This record gives sequence, structure tokens and C-alpha cells, in this order.
Amino acid sequence: MLSKSQVSAEYMLVMGFATLMTIPLLLIYYSYSSNTSDSVATAQAMQIARKVVDASEQVYFLGKPSQTTLKINFPDRIASTNLTNREVVLKIKTAAGIAEVVQISSVNISGSLPITPGIHVITVKADDGFVQISSN
Repeated sequence: MLSKSQVSAEYMLVMGFATLMTIPLLLIYYSYSSNTSDSVATAQAMQIARKVVDASEQVYFLGKPSQTTLKINFPDRIASTNLTNREVVLKIKTAAGIAEVVQISSVNISGSLPITPGIHVITVKADDGFVQISSN
């Protein structure tokens, strides 16, 4: 017959073993989900930069009075944006630090993009020798 202390000791051993097996699984899950959210944010930033470059080139080659609007959903991990000369640069916060997403355009681009998360309406307008980008 089992004594109460033996049953308690066996129960503690089983629970300890279950805990030891659960902790590494939780760490693997956290690491995997963190990497996945980083890659999703980077992909969203790449898509935003590509849309801005494509729209800029389109209105520039159509001529000065041309303009278009883009409705873009910005992720919450954008640290900063920069539009200079022919580059669209978005800096994204990741688990490893700050990652830069850069898209090169064949036309000069100036203006600014928002860094706040959510849906923003971006106006892309052709001007003399460059494209002006602004957010509403």
C-alpha cells in the first residue's frame, strides 16, 4: 500500500517533469512568433515603399498636373520614414534592433510619410522635375 508521502512525492515528480517540458516549448513558441511578426512588419514596409515608388514614377511620367492617392495601412513598428532624392526609406523596429527597408525610384521624390499606425491617405503629385508626397 502506498503511503501519503509517497503519493505526494510522485505527484511532485510528475508535475516537475511536466513543467520542465512546458518551459522550453513556451520559449520556442515565443521565439517563433517574434520572428514571424518581424518578417510580417518588414514585408508590409516593403510593400508600402514599393507602392509609393510605383505611384511616384507613374505620376511623374504622366506630367505636372498629375496626381494620385494611395490608401495605405501602416504597421505599428515603423520607427521613421525618409523620402530623399530617389529613395524611400522606412525604418522598422524588430527584435534584433532597427531594420531599414529601402526602395530606389527612377524619379526624384520629396515629402513625408506618417509613422503612426493605421490607414493613411497618401497624395502623390507630379511637379517640375520631382514628385511631391504628402499625407492627409
